[in-house]
Amino acid sequence: MSFEEFYRSLQEFVESHSKKGTMLKLEPDIQSSIIRIFGENMSALVRAKNGLDDVSELSLATAEHHPYWGVLYHATQISKLALEKWNSELTKEELDEIMWSIAELKNTVEKLKEKTTSS
Repeated sequence: MSFEEFYRSLQEFVESHSKKGTMLKLEPDIQSSIIRIFGENMSALVRAKNGLDDVSELSLATAEHHPYWGVLYHATQISKLALEKWNSELTKEELDEIMWSIAELKNTVEKLKEKTTSS
């Protein structure tokens, strides 16, 4: 069975449950062999947090010696903090943490620029 065939079968399954009142949404990316299934209480904020978890996992799994690791890691950390506090206020400590990540992000980009200039 190909992934596309699996997806069509999954669509039928979801449709059968939709007829019974279960609200589900499929978001396929057949080319990448990914299918996301969302329940009825999925909000944009929850989707963003979930997607960022995937990015965060990549940043943590990527070796620190990769030239883009710092860009990905620090951008992810800033984004995670923003999403965690989306409906509340950031504390002074959290804002300091964001400022530190911004400084680290800037340092990483400067190193990448230097590398490009010297090449």
